[in-house]
Amino acid sequence: MPALEVCDLTFTYPGGVAPVLDRASLVVPDGAFALLTGPTGSGKSTLLRLAKPEIAPAGERTGEVLAFGADVRSFLPAESAAAVGYVFQSPDNQIVCDTVWHEMAFGLENLGVPADEMRRRVAETCNFFGMGPWFRAQTSELSGGQRQTLALAATLAMRPRLLLLDEPTSMLDPIAEKAFLGLLFRANRELGITVVVATHAPQAMAEYATCAFAVGEGRVHEVELGELAKPRPLPALPARPAPACAAAVDVREAWLRYDRDGDWVLRGLDLRLIQGEVRALVGGNGSGKSTLLSLAAGVARAQKGRVKNALARSQALLPQSPKAVLACETVRDELSEWAAGAGYGTAEVDAALEELGLANAADRHPYDLSGGQQQMLALQKLLLSKPDLLLLDEPTKGLDDAARAWVVHAVGAARDAGATALLATHDMAFVEAVADRVSLLFDGCLTSTETTAEFFAASWLYGRGSR
Repeated sequence: MPALEVCDLTFTYPGGVAPVLDRASLVVPDGAFALLTGPTGSGKSTLLRLAKPEIAPAGERTGEVLAFGADVRSFLPAESAAAVGYVFQSPDNQIVCDTVWHEMAFGLENLGVPADEMRRRVAETCNFFGMGPWFRAQTSELSGGQRQTLALAATLAMRPRLLLLDEPTSMLDPIAEKAFLGLLFRANRELGITVVVATHAPQAMAEYATCAFAVGEGRVHEVELGELAKPRPLPALPARPAPACAAAVDVREAWLRYDRDGDWVLRGLDLRLIQGEVRALVGGNGSGKSTLLSLAAGVARAQKGRVKNALARSQALLPQSPKAVLACETVRDELSEWAAGAGYGTAEVDAALEELGLANAADRHPYDLSGGQQQMLALQKLLLSKPDLLLLDEPTKGLDDAARAWVVHAVGAARDAGATALLATHDMAFVEAVADRVSLLFDGCLTSTETTAEFFAASWLYGRGSR
């Protein structure tokens, strides 16, 4: 009996002109490690969410989604938890408790699992994933890799037979990505859990996979693992004269921590961002990249040190979650929200919708878009205001090659119009395409700042030979 079977599934979002899925069919064998690929907005996330009724999107649907032969809509809560688990792209959309141990127990408590059984499940799952050293840690203090591991472990503590994951490694650094995929492979092979992963980076998972499927134009078809396309090179921005010497952001001896008794996230950090340059911040999960962006934007405050932002009156911050930027009822309303204050109108909004490929989704709710489409919409909303300073946190996460190329073009256009950009990212191909200089964060400090060419030539971890 298949673990997951999709039969003639058609689904249309409210306000959508055309169905996202159109008589799509799919069969995933029990015990498989399946990859689900396809362009940004092709319907991968929609298909997975329809297999988990608790998070299924609203809209018109026909056809069936079966898990182990049963219609997923017929499951009671306990049956659903035991049949299908779901791990989101961002653990922030999943983790709800303040400590690791409570997060591990939370779902089991909600299902009324007896205390002795709950403790055993939590203990066994934590031992399997090696979480003992940080079992009692605060979830807010975890690195990105630990948070994604926690989201996976808390889901598997429910003992699902089928595990669905939506771009689970898009926010992880290369080392954390490999560690996470190793855990996922063990869950598949050692525990017998069927795994289905929606991804734009199938090559990183190809060695673990047993089958692969592509979603496009509303349909699903199986593809050979050997046919999984390697990422296309991103178009690099043309060379240009060196920017002026005036500082856009000047950070001196900055010390920052989030709790009085917590570890320092930034330790005497210095940063001088020159007006007109595009600077990339790289480093492992938890190294302080997002914190530094928040500090530059004035969202976070250093306990010691000095921060000057000469462009603070005209800046735009894209956080890791695009939903922090999206606050309107329709896609068109999002792009129109700041029109009066920023001096643009309907023509610019229409052009932006066409550029994003969202003209037919203008009346849809932004949260009904795929994660990648939300990412592009949030960035385009910021760019329409023509800020002088762009502070972008993982701007290419969850995007396919074409969408990543669009981000390269967008950053380049902003740069050519005089903007300065500070980018935190794990996407090394994106760094190579857009950045003038690269700063490596480690232990709360900028370990090095070099031209992009110098950085990749000297780097053992991030250099061309390792990618």
